[in-house]
Amino acid sequence: MSPLNIKLRRELWSLRGQIVSIALVVAVGIMSIITMRGSYDSLVRAQQDYYRQSRFADVWVSLVRAPQTLMPVLESLPGVTAADSRVTFLATLDLDDSGIPAHGRFVSVPANGRPLLNDVLIERGRYLAAGASDEVIISSKFAEARGFDPGDTVRAIINGRSRELVIVGIGNSPEHIYAVPPGGLYPEDDRYGVFWASRDLLGPAYNMDGAFNEAVLSLSDDANPQAVITDVDRVLEQYGGLGAYPRADQPSNLILEAELDQNRVSGAVIPMIFLGVAVFLLYLVLGRLIATQRGEIAVLKAFGYRNREVGMHFLMFAVVAVLLGGALGTLGGVYLGDAYIGIYRQYFNLPGLEYRATGGLLLFAFLACTLGAFAGAIAAVLRAVSLPPAEAMRPEAPANFRPGIFERLGLGQLLGSAGRMILRNVERKPLQSFFSSLGIAMSVAILTIGFFMFDSINYMMDLQFRQVQREDISLTFREVVPDSIAFDLSALDGVSRVETYRTIAARLRAGNLEDEIAIQGFDGDGQLRRVLNADGERIPLPAHGLVISSLLADRLQVAVGDELLVEFLEGKRFKRSLPVAAVLDDFLGLSVIMEKTALWQISGESAVVNGAFLTVDSTARPALNQIFKQFPVVTGVSSPDTMLESFREQLADSMLVASAFLLAFAGVIAVGVVYNAARISLSERGRELASLRVMGFHRSEVATLLLGEQGILTLVAIPMGLIIGYGICYAMAIGLTTDIYRIPFVIDPQTIVISALFIIITAAASAWVVRRRLHRLSLVDVLKTRE
Repeated sequence: MSPLNIKLRRELWSLRGQIVSIALVVAVGIMSIITMRGSYDSLVRAQQDYYRQSRFADVWVSLVRAPQTLMPVLESLPGVTAADSRVTFLATLDLDDSGIPAHGRFVSVPANGRPLLNDVLIERGRYLAAGASDEVIISSKFAEARGFDPGDTVRAIINGRSRELVIVGIGNSPEHIYAVPPGGLYPEDDRYGVFWASRDLLGPAYNMDGAFNEAVLSLSDDANPQAVITDVDRVLEQYGGLGAYPRADQPSNLILEAELDQNRVSGAVIPMIFLGVAVFLLYLVLGRLIATQRGEIAVLKAFGYRNREVGMHFLMFAVVAVLLGGALGTLGGVYLGDAYIGIYRQYFNLPGLEYRATGGLLLFAFLACTLGAFAGAIAAVLRAVSLPPAEAMRPEAPANFRPGIFERLGLGQLLGSAGRMILRNVERKPLQSFFSSLGIAMSVAILTIGFFMFDSINYMMDLQFRQVQREDISLTFREVVPDSIAFDLSALDGVSRVETYRTIAARLRAGNLEDEIAIQGFDGDGQLRRVLNADGERIPLPAHGLVISSLLADRLQVAVGDELLVEFLEGKRFKRSLPVAAVLDDFLGLSVIMEKTALWQISGESAVVNGAFLTVDSTARPALNQIFKQFPVVTGVSSPDTMLESFREQLADSMLVASAFLLAFAGVIAVGVVYNAARISLSERGRELASLRVMGFHRSEVATLLLGEQGILTLVAIPMGLIIGYGICYAMAIGLTTDIYRIPFVIDPQTIVISALFIIITAAASAWVVRRRLHRLSLVDVLKTRE
C-alpha cells in the first residue's frame, strides 16, 4: 500500500463520523431520486400498459336515451375509429348492515362477447357467461372491503325491484382506477363499488331495450378531440345529450394525472435540496480539512508528489463518501420505493402496479449525486493542488479580528466574555457561518414542506365537511322529482330539517371560451349547505346571477359583473345570459352556484329537484338508512361525517409513513451539518481550546465556546428555514392547482413548533457527541502541534 493510501486510510478512520454523516446525506439524495422518480415511472408505466390493454376510450358522453341504431352515425364521425354504447345507472345495494346504504355503479357489457372499449380485466373468477342475466362482475376494491368472493351473492335494488345477483368475477376497468361514490370526494370502498352486468339485465330494467344512455369513443391519432366532441354533441342533442368530454376530464383519469403531476413536482424539488446539502458538506469538510493540513501538503509536494496525486488523494474522501452513500441510498431507495407504491395501491386500482427501479434510473441517481458531490469537493481539492510548497510550510496568516456589527452597535456589551468570543468567531467568517446555517435551514424547510401538506388537507377537509356540508345525510335522486318531496322526507321519524337542491348540466360561454359544468341550485337561506370562501366567510346567493369558482373564472377570463352565456343541457335546453355575481375562492372541484328558485325560472323548469340535505337524530339513523334502501327514487346516500372519517383513516397511514420519512431525512441533514461543522471547528481550534484549558477554563466553559457557535447558527437557521419552507410551500400551492382540488396555503403553528423543536433536539444530540470528544481531548498532544 502506497504512503498516500496509508495516510488516506488512517484519516478516513479518524474522520469516520464525518464521512458517515456525509454519506448519509448523499444516500438520502440518491434514495429520494430512486424512490420518487422510480414510483413516478412505475405509475406511468402501469397506467399506460393498462390503458393500452383495456382499450381505454378517448371521449365519453352521457344522455337521456338514444336508439342503438344511432351508433353507426357516431362511428362515421370524422376522427372516430371505434364507438361503443352501454347502459349505466346507480343502484342501492341491500347489504346486511344498518350503516349508510352502499351503492353500486352498474355498467352494461355485451350479452355476448367483450366491450369494444374500456374492457374489464378479470383478477379472480371468470367473465359473464353468454345469456346469463343474473351474473355480475364487481370491482376488486369493493370486493376486498366487503369480503366478497366469486360464487357469493349480492342483493341490489334495481329500479325499485330487488334482484339477487351472483358474483362470478372480480375485476376492474380503467374508468374506475380511482372510484369515488356519488357526491363523494374520496374512495369509500366499503360502500361503493362498480358492477358489470349483462345488457340483458340492465336494458329491460331501465327501459333501455335497444337503446343506450352512455357512449364511449376512441379517436385516431390525428383527430381533433374538440371537433369530435362538437360533432357528438350535435348528433345527441335531441336525445338529451349532457355534453361529451375528453379523456383528460374523465374523473378517474383526471385524479390519477393530478397525482402524477404532484409526484413529479415533489420528485424534482426534494432531491435537489439533499444534493445541494451534500455539495455544501463536502466543500465544507474537505475545504477545512485541507486548511488544517497545509504542512502535510507542503511535505508531500517537497517529497515529489505531483499535483495530480495530491488532488486525487483528497478527492478520495469524496469518492468514499459517495460510494458508501450510493450503496446505502440504492438499497434504501428500492425498499422505500416499494413502500411508496404500496400507499398508491390503497387508493388506485392499477393492475400491474409494482415498483421497478430500472438500471437507467439507478445510474442516473448515482451519477447525479456523484457529480454533485464532486462539484463540492473539486473546489477544495483545487486549493490543495494550487498551494505552493514554500507557502504551505508557513502557518496560515492569522485572522483579522475586529469588532463586528453587533459590537459596533453596542450590543456586545450585553454579552459576557464567552458570548463576545462566540459572536466574534461567527462574524469573522460570515460566508462559512451563512452556509452552515443554510444547511440546517434546509432541514427546517423539509419538515415545513412535509407537514404543510397535512395542514392544508386538514384545513380543506374541515372547511368542506364541518362548515360547508353541515347536513347529516345527503340524498341523490335517480331522476328529478317535485320539490314537494321535502314534505315527505320531513315526515320521517328523526328528520328535523330538509333542504332540497337542483343540479343541471350546462355549458358556459364567454366569447370563444367555454366549459361544461353542473349548475347547483341551493336554498338562498339554506343552513345545511353553505357557500363559503377559503377563509370561511359566507357568500350570500344572489336573486339573479351566478357564483362561480375563481379557477373557472380565470379559465373563462371573467370577473364580477361580466356576462356569461349559459346553455342548459337538460330539459328545454334554454340559452340565457347571466351575470357573474360573485367569485368563490374554494378548494374542491369547480362550482357554479345560484339560488334554487332563480335556477328554476331561467331554465324554464317547474319546481323540481334531484337531491336533498337532511338533519337527522343520530338514534334514528339506522332506521332511516333501511327506509332509504327501499326508496326507488333514491340512488345515493352519503354522510359528510362518514366521508371525513374514511378520509382521515386512510390519511393516517399515509401521514405516519410520510412523517417518518420527513423526520429521518431532516434529521440526517441537521446531524450532517451540525456534527461536521462542530468537528471541523474542533480540529481547527484544538490548540486554542487546549490553551484555554491550561489557563484554567473548565471543560464546560470550553465546550460553551465551541458549541455555542453551533447553537447560534442553529437558532439563526430556524427562521431562515421557515422562510425558505414558506416560499416553497407557496410555490407548491400555486403549482398543484387542478380542477379537482386546490391546496390552501395554510401552515399550522404546531408545524412551526415541531420543526423548530426537532432541529434543536437533533442539533443538541450532535453537539453532545462532539462534547464527549472534546472532553477526551489530550492537552499534551494538542499543545505539541507545530506551528
